[in-house]
Amino acid sequence: MKALAAALMLAVVTACGGRQVEVRSGPQPAAEVAVQMTNNLSQAVNVYVVSAGSDVFLRQVAANSTETLPVQGIATGASVSLKARTVDGTRTYTKDSVVLTGTYNWQVP
Repeated sequence: MKALAAALMLAVVTACGGRQVEVRSGPQPAAEVAVQMTNNLSQAVNVYVVSAGSDVFLRQVAANSTETLPVQGIATGASVSLKARTVDGTRTYTKDSVVLTGTYNWQVP
């Protein structure tokens, strides 16, 4: 009986003892790329990144304003085109061969 009690006590002490924990930081976040868009027009524009033939809508930028637009899903260093289309669809502005690293400044017109 004493042996059984001792074995049970040893099991409890071992189970409730401290555990070694390894702490690591997670993966480093990808560098963020963005477009700082200055719209000098008297109407809003819809801003797009064109990558691999597909338009990726970023955001609508109000007339006579500047906004920084984060670009999601496009790798740093990718070569893309930028497109801004007036909300009434009458004018389109493009900028080809833009390499996205950090924040790219663009203004229309």
